[in-house]
Amino acid sequence: MTQFGYAGNILKVDLTENKISRLETREYSERFIGGRGIAAKLYWDFVPPETKAYDPDNCMICTTGPVAGFTGFAGSRWQICAKSPQGDRETFSYSNLGGRWGVTLKYAGYDGLVIQGKAEKPAYVIIKNDTVEIRDASRFWGMSAFEATDALKAEHGKDFSILTIGKAAENLVVFATILAEDGSSGSAGLGAVMGSKLLKAVIVAGDKRAVAANPDKLKILARQIREIHKIADHDEGMWRINDSFKKHICYGCGVGCGRYVYPYSNGSKYKSLCQAMMFYFKPVMEYNKGKDNSETRMLASRLCDDYGLDTSVMHGMVDWLSYCYKDGTLTEEETGLPLSKMGTPEFIEILTAKIASREGFGDLLAKGTIEAAEAIGEAAKKHLGYCVATRNSETKDYDPRLIPANALIYAMEPRRPIQTLHEPVSYLFKWVAWASKREHAFFSSEAFRKFAKRIWGSEIAADFTTMEGKALASKKARDRAHVKESLILCDLSWMAIWQDYFTRNMDEPALECQIFSAVTGREVDEEGLNRLGERNVNMQRAIHIKHGWKGRTDDQMMDYFFTQPLKKGELFCDPECIVPGKNDEIVCVEGSVFDRNAFEKLKDEYYELRGWDVETGLPKSETLNNFDMKDIAEELGRRGLLK
Repeated sequence: MTQFGYAGNILKVDLTENKISRLETREYSERFIGGRGIAAKLYWDFVPPETKAYDPDNCMICTTGPVAGFTGFAGSRWQICAKSPQGDRETFSYSNLGGRWGVTLKYAGYDGLVIQGKAEKPAYVIIKNDTVEIRDASRFWGMSAFEATDALKAEHGKDFSILTIGKAAENLVVFATILAEDGSSGSAGLGAVMGSKLLKAVIVAGDKRAVAANPDKLKILARQIREIHKIADHDEGMWRINDSFKKHICYGCGVGCGRYVYPYSNGSKYKSLCQAMMFYFKPVMEYNKGKDNSETRMLASRLCDDYGLDTSVMHGMVDWLSYCYKDGTLTEEETGLPLSKMGTPEFIEILTAKIASREGFGDLLAKGTIEAAEAIGEAAKKHLGYCVATRNSETKDYDPRLIPANALIYAMEPRRPIQTLHEPVSYLFKWVAWASKREHAFFSSEAFRKFAKRIWGSEIAADFTTMEGKALASKKARDRAHVKESLILCDLSWMAIWQDYFTRNMDEPALECQIFSAVTGREVDEEGLNRLGERNVNMQRAIHIKHGWKGRTDDQMMDYFFTQPLKKGELFCDPECIVPGKNDEIVCVEGSVFDRNAFEKLKDEYYELRGWDVETGLPKSETLNNFDMKDIAEELGRRGLLK
């Protein structure tokens, strides 16, 4: 029987046993939709809690969503999930990628791929429809990510989509990335997991297509989105440096964003987008006395993709190195780095090479900025608050001292949850433009309050000077993000692009639930779809608790949010630190810190809203049962991890 919207199977590859098997998607999709939701349940089923990130029993799980393969919805994103080696604990984590690899996996007949075990020697997996093989990758091992992609394409042909790792992952750098073609990279240290399995690549080709339950309705929705997109107010030229830069839309997107590609002298094309193009910006500007050098920034981004280094970690690390060099905590002699030339091509070339190869001081940096600072001592640790925002050493952004609802989002996710954080900051961007009296800005405090009531549950959620309404806003934002991460809808298009339209059309039903129903045939309204997202939040929480997350005790932010006053110019998203206050007030929160007691009270309120135990933060049996998760509740109960 056809399951609308899905390929129907999940592929499981055991590298140790050289064994291929298949699971039915239906066993997972009915409850958990797809994407992160299905990946979480697969992880629950196959990864024992005592497993370490680099153990063969750890699973690398790739999943698409039901919207993948249906054009026009920016829905061809996909997830990689595994136990990550990154940060202050090893736990289930995730990354979100674009390009065409995920859709191609679905075209091959699979909604997901589970890779477990460890190969005896470097290997790669080749998938073409029903044919799946594990092959020797010794000749590709040691190649950079770009080199391996080109070599695999040359050997197998253009029909295959390539997922591979670079030297950083082979050498188990804890923040190593995975690279899919079109420059799509997966972070959270999952490249190191792939490297630990001696798995160089997974290449996929297929010619199957999933079937929608209501294709006519889907066409109408796609047309509606195209019309909205025409009037959406978003800057598509931000990452276009010169005339050689061309717009690049991910396969099957049909919507587009600000993503560009540019040609290079070797004949290849590389991406230009967002933080990856800006992580080296500050050093470049300082070295060049206030002048930008885009060629150097482009080089920095290419090097990170080629070696497989997470730019969100490199960003904070470079800033931290700069602080430490300027105050004498680190010297060129002891690090072997040309710190006086930070901002030049020479510095970033040497830095990335040393980290990827774990050479000299690069071996310490390969463990992440926080661990490096702790190894050096207090003089180095004092700079962390200006450089990193998460337990994974990821860069500063979307600070909870500025956006209080983000405190709970930071505290309860294993990594920088950028897909969730983008929602409140996208509204703040629009409001700051209005508050700054920029031409054509329309997102006033009044509009913000109406929008907050619609999506966060209360008008007061738009008042950033109070904690009132913030627990509910965080809950709703996370539920919606887990829907988005399961369908999967592109974070750059949902909801940031649509806010301009829906501010003027507040009462229209959400498009997400209409798309989900048209694809799968499961009739669900906005509230019902968000409840499915809430189930997936509970699934992730259950995993973390099972694998050692100590509930309330471990729901924490970086300490400096409570002790270090916010400074003007500290945050790129709002350098003047202005936020909406009560009614139409424009308030500057420079000098603010997050109150510890207020944070604990926020957790109290949040746990109540979730139906979790307030004292411990552990799930309750009744709550999980209400989400049709009796099997999950029973296992947590047997382990003494349920209230």
